[in-house]
Amino acid sequence: MNARLFKNLAMPIALVVVCAFFAIKEPAFLGSRNLTQLIVEFSITGTLALGMFLILLTGQIDLSAGSGVGLIGGIAAVLVFQHAWPAPLAMLAGLGAALTLWTLMGTLIVRERIPSFIITLGGLLIFKGLFWLIIQNSTIPVTRGDRDNLYSQLTTYYLPEKIGFALAGTIVVFLGLVLWRERGRRVAHGLAVPSTNSVIGRFALIAGALVFAVDRFNHFRGVPLSLLILCGTAGVVYFLTQHTPFGRYMYAIGGNEEAAGLSGIAVNRVLIGAYLLMGVTVALTGFMTTAYSGASTTTVGDLMELDAIAACVIGGTALKGGRGSVWGVIFGALIMTALLNGMTLLAVSPEIKFIARGAVLTLAVWMDVRLSKV
Repeated sequence: MNARLFKNLAMPIALVVVCAFFAIKEPAFLGSRNLTQLIVEFSITGTLALGMFLILLTGQIDLSAGSGVGLIGGIAAVLVFQHAWPAPLAMLAGLGAALTLWTLMGTLIVRERIPSFIITLGGLLIFKGLFWLIIQNSTIPVTRGDRDNLYSQLTTYYLPEKIGFALAGTIVVFLGLVLWRERGRRVAHGLAVPSTNSVIGRFALIAGALVFAVDRFNHFRGVPLSLLILCGTAGVVYFLTQHTPFGRYMYAIGGNEEAAGLSGIAVNRVLIGAYLLMGVTVALTGFMTTAYSGASTTTVGDLMELDAIAACVIGGTALKGGRGSVWGVIFGALIMTALLNGMTLLAVSPEIKFIARGAVLTLAVWMDVRLSKV
């Protein structure tokens, strides 16, 4: 098996192996209820991982994301449930706080030439302390009253059956057009393209998987709203990285920052923009995580930055920057989520779960180093 084929098949094979193992050990793993909950968890991890992808793409890192998730979710929860703010206004305030904090971190990194590792490590500690101060080291329940309906339903609302299938059909048609257009563009530029049968087979596999997933969701409650949030985030990130100058600049900076600067790219502005976008994904993840947990408590967001980094690296994003894709991040997040969900279903002890997460992160980094030499 050549290196390119291995890279293309490694993630699907890993996902199938992980799912098959847990399905054998616990048949409920493939049940409609568990699959729906798994997708909610995947949506949360995947949204944060997409933000981390933008940071890693430029050769930077963000260790403060997990603490930020707790902080931003906590700000919104306190405003809604202790100060009677409308949920949309409270979430807007949380988003504003995230944009301010991450823009400030990005500015410090690029203006003062301080390594992102140090600044975001400081942010991790500061945000954690602020989070605990805001919630006063207590638990702020996220209930389902009229005032806070939007907040609590971020991870508890499910689409009706017909709308779910209609949405799946729309996505299938859109993906088909994208695949065909991509093939046509490569043909127009004289580049190698996969065979027509290969494209049709890939399309049929994706379409079948989508229809199967929606059917399984509908056997429980329907397609979760959180999955739509992830899809929207992924669509925006894909468009930015593949179809805008901003995205090309991020790849260029991650590949060689000095050369990017000499070529006329506004490196500082792009890096600050990447951190600003990271703030947006942290806010979205914070709202969903707090809603899914049912409360804002001191443990919300713990180690989520490591899961996001692992998802990116598993998906082929280079820690040194300049390489990676949205599809890879999505696959990486799905693998990480399936692993954690399966261990929870099997009632694996917290100690073993920590060891497994650390081992996966270490293995992902090792694979990044090895594959970068191929």
